[in-house]
Amino acid sequence: MGGMSRRAVLAAGFVLPLAGCLPARRLRSLRVMVPTPPGGGFDHTARTMASVLEESGSVTDTTVFNLPGASGTAGLARLLYERGTPDLLLQMGLGVVANTHAASAAQSVTEAEPLARLIQEPEVLLVTPYSPFRSIEDLLEAWRDNPEDIAVGGGSTPAGPDHMVTMLLAEKLGIDPLAVDYRSFDGGGPMQAALISREVDFAAAGPGEQRSAIDAGQLRALTVTSSEPDPGTDAPTLIQAGVDLRFMNWRGLLAPPGLAADDLERLRSMVSDMHGSAQWRERLERNRWTDAFMEGEDFADFLIREDTRIGADLERLGLA
Repeated sequence: MGGMSRRAVLAAGFVLPLAGCLPARRLRSLRVMVPTPPGGGFDHTARTMASVLEESGSVTDTTVFNLPGASGTAGLARLLYERGTPDLLLQMGLGVVANTHAASAAQSVTEAEPLARLIQEPEVLLVTPYSPFRSIEDLLEAWRDNPEDIAVGGGSTPAGPDHMVTMLLAEKLGIDPLAVDYRSFDGGGPMQAALISREVDFAAAGPGEQRSAIDAGQLRALTVTSSEPDPGTDAPTLIQAGVDLRFMNWRGLLAPPGLAADDLERLRSMVSDMHGSAQWRERLERNRWTDAFMEGEDFADFLIREDTRIGADLERLGLA
């Protein structure tokens, strides 16, 4: 489906009665689908959200289930198949958008009903305390000189955020992305084990996912990919290290297409109320996530721009 037709599909979803005209009704049950194995960033976000929804009384019973497969796009296919189902959400983000291009998926995220973008966070490049790379400059120099000798780990599938930031950094350093020794692991736990056992020399990850290991001194952050220093991470940005690269991962929610107007309004109200709750603010602070809330047509437009941008990046890198 071309970009214009997908936009038309999205636009059709926004013909709704005025806010407040529909009766509010507490959701008795909700299913949140995670398109990756347990233990990763999507999984952690979904389970955090489920706890907040139940604690705040928005939903009586929230079930989180994992449906990995097809490079993360099996969950999207399931969501689109369940057209009109009012109690199912997909926890997704940049990685799902990228994988629809890298895996040549038949579906696009813009075919679903956009609910909200929730959070964003940079990536961090991690090493162990005994790594010979004492600074980001040490790593970049060694990697630029001998890229074939340095193995990189990530907890996301190829084209996911860990992989994508690695390839964009390689491009900035003049390294052929196809020559990068990138090793993909099923989530942050296996990636951490591979780094500690020296199976890989450094790894890319979301700081929230590896926060406990960083705080305990098991892993050391060399750099963050935000434009400004991350208050929770004792490491310079890539920009401070002389590399003009800023990369922010994000996570959000999609609903099935074809929802009845009142069902869609209830889901939107539920997510908006969750975002405004004290419980969600506490979780943002605990996980050191950046609030990036965006809903409605703004999020729909954002998805279209991200779909185009990420597809172009992957094509340029030879990964699409």
